[in-house]
Amino acid sequence: MRTLVISDVHGNIAALEAVLDAEPWDELVCLGDLVGYGPEPAACVELIRRHAGVVVQGNRDRALADGVPPRCRPSFEELAEVTHAIARAELTPEDLAFLRGLPRWLFMERASRRFLLVHAAPSAPLYRYREPHDPAWSREVERARADVFLVGHTHRQFEAEVEGVRIVNPGSVGQPKDGDPTAAYALIEDGEVRLGRASYPVEATVEGLAARGVPPAPRRQLAAILRSGRVPALLRA
Repeated sequence: MRTLVISDVHGNIAALEAVLDAEPWDELVCLGDLVGYGPEPAACVELIRRHAGVVVQGNRDRALADGVPPRCRPSFEELAEVTHAIARAELTPEDLAFLRGLPRWLFMERASRRFLLVHAAPSAPLYRYREPHDPAWSREVERARADVFLVGHTHRQFEAEVEGVRIVNPGSVGQPKDGDPTAAYALIEDGEVRLGRASYPVEATVEGLAARGVPPAPRRQLAAILRSGRVPALLRA
């Protein structure tokens, strides 16, 4: 059994298709944030609904479906809002119900190992940012016993080990922020986790933003992230 683990798709269908085609897999797991920032939210939701056996909710999914704040930097909230308008126009009531009804965390067993799936962290499933060397991971491990934590939200691909628990962030499919603009994922086989990346036509996504009417200023900011895999200094405040 080969389980493909993805997170933070963010409406980027070119990146999602590249990851799904990168190597063979038997099962698809998604750690949330299907929408926001990208030009094809409806296509991404449709593809995930069709192929993913396990999906947890991300903060962007809830923000769009329930009309609540996503609790991120104000600069990124502005960027997401211009693309949420695309999603509100395109997503069906069934799509919104799907996003609204996603669980905030799940456990699964694979090859005699227990996996915890959550978008951010057990202590705040939708919102808490945890980098790989955050000492607070020790408290997170105590809260939810598992052999492996699968988490997203930071858009940074990493592996870490805390008190015998493996913590794996597959990175972002649709908007990496770890200095590598290629689409990120993880693959579980025989209980072991391997990180991977897939190249995709970034300019197709940039052109998609223009075609969907995203205004020039936010479009340039989103394009800069997509092309570099980094957050411009202007957006870090």
